[in-house]
This record gives sequence, C-alpha cells and structure tokens, in this order.
Amino acid sequence: MLETAPDGILLVDKPQGISSHRVVAIARRRLGLKKVGHAGTLDPMATGLLVLGIGPSTRLLTHLVGLDKTYTATIRLGVSTDSDDADGAPTAAAGVATADVSDDAIERAVALQRGVIDQVPSTVSAIKVGGRRAYDLARKGESVELTSRTVTISQFDVAGRTDHTVEVAGTGVTVVDIEVVVTCSSGTYVRALARDVGATLGTGAHLVALRRTRVGPFDVQHAIDLEDDAVDVRAALARPADIARRLFSSVTLDAAAAKDLTDGKRVAAQHPDSDEPVAAVAADDDRLVGLVSVRRGLLRVMTNFPPPGASASSQTGPRP
Repeated sequence: MLETAPDGILLVDKPQGISSHRVVAIARRRLGLKKVGHAGTLDPMATGLLVLGIGPSTRLLTHLVGLDKTYTATIRLGVSTDSDDADGAPTAAAGVATADVSDDAIERAVALQRGVIDQVPSTVSAIKVGGRRAYDLARKGESVELTSRTVTISQFDVAGRTDHTVEVAGTGVTVVDIEVVVTCSSGTYVRALARDVGATLGTGAHLVALRRTRVGPFDVQHAIDLEDDAVDVRAALARPADIARRLFSSVTLDAAAAKDLTDGKRVAAQHPDSDEPVAAVAADDDRLVGLVSVRRGLLRVMTNFPPPGASASSQTGPRP
C-alpha cells in the first residue's frame, strides 16, 4: 500500500540564528515535499513557536496568520540600535543611572503600551514601501518612513529586572535588562514596544531576546526540534480536522453530503437557525472536508480540502 503524502500542521520550536525560511526548507527536505508554508515568520535572533502548514493543510494557514501571539522577551534599557534589536548596530549608548529608573517608572512606561495603541513598526522590518522591503531601503541608507498601525497589546507584564554593565564599542555601559511577557494581536512588533518604552524613559532601549511561546491555541511546549534527526516529523503532524476543530465550531457530514460539499453544492445546515462566519466540516470518517460559512440554513464553501488522490481541478473549491 502506497504511503499517503504528508498533510497536517507542524509545530516547530525554531532555534536562534536561522531564518523562518530556513526552517521551511528543512521541513521540505525531511518530508520530501515542496508544499510547505508558515503562519508568520520569526526573526533569526528570535526562538520559539513557528506554525507550518504541510501539503493541503497550507490552506489552513490563512486562518492561523491572524491569531494572537504570546512572547517572552528581554528589553535592554540604556542602548538603542538601528534595528531596535540585538542584530542592529548601536546608535546611542548613554547607559542608565539605575537609581533614576525605578520599578515604578518602568511600570508606567510599560503601561502606556497596553491596550489598543498606534504603533510605528521598526524601520528594519519586512513591510513594503513603494514595492520594496523597508529593511532593504534602510540597509542601503535610504530614508524610510512607516505609517503607524493599530495593534492590541492585551498583556505587557514585567517579570524581573537585572542591573549590570555591558561593553559597547569598547566602553562599559550600565544598563537595565527587563524581562517581559507580551500577548498581542497579529502584526505587532515587540522590538517596537522595546523602542517605545526606552523613548518614554529617556534611556533608549532595544530587544536582546525574544521567544514566541504561543500562537492562538498552540503552545511551544508541543513543538518539535526540526533539526533533531531522531524526531519522527510525520508522526508530529497534527491532523487537519483536529486543528480546524480547535479554531472553529464543527459539523460532521455523512459521505453523500460530504461529496456534495466537495463538488461545490450547498448543503443544508444541521442547525438552520444558527449562522457561523466560519465552521469546520468533517466527514464521518473524520477527514476534513472544508471550511464553510453557515448562512440562512446552508453551508457555503470557503475552502475545500479534497480527499487524497483528487485531481488538481477538483481542488479549487466551488465555481462561482
């Protein structure tokens, strides 16, 4: 019996020093499959949870990108960099008179970044300006002006501080490192939070460590080390139906109704009085059939997940 092609969601604990694109490349190699995508990158200096879609499950990634995320991070007060993180070059290193930066002052600065805020992304970011990445423009010395965006910071807590001395350009500088926990909406730049806390305190600041611990309902404690050859990557794949049920309400159809939905037909809802913007539909064999909206008593296909072996023409969803 032929082995089916890999299909599912893979939770990876990205190590420091490699790009998210490198993680995708490793997954492709280990699974022998080209169709691998991710639900939001991490910078090379960052570690933690990277959510990959494998095979047909790449279709789920659209619904994962916008999930809230949780990070642990270390913000260094007293030194600013051109990228707002440790990968950048220092632009100011005045240091901190630690007696003048009290815990209360830090808390007030952090509190200003909680809630719904307008945040200007870091200049060295992947945002496109005139069709070009902001980081490409910045690295070429070109002026980059990014507009603010509205983001939601539902948690920004200080977990501890360390006062110490570091060397910057051959000079000892007194700094304060604060450990923080951040839960935020998609599109938030944690290094911009660090920059803005430093600006409020008048010390300057940048991010020296960042770890993503959660994406929506998915936690890094369930992620794998993709570079560990002893890890069975196929066995670590989460089934599409299981993932969809964690994100949306679910409906189970018999084989005939599931085929009708796959063929693009509208199928009657089990509870005609209940509308849902997105619901997951599984067949009675527990295969994910598709994502639908439920309106006026009918299931209307948004994304189809054809059965294994379906032709390419049958994988585009219903015709208009």
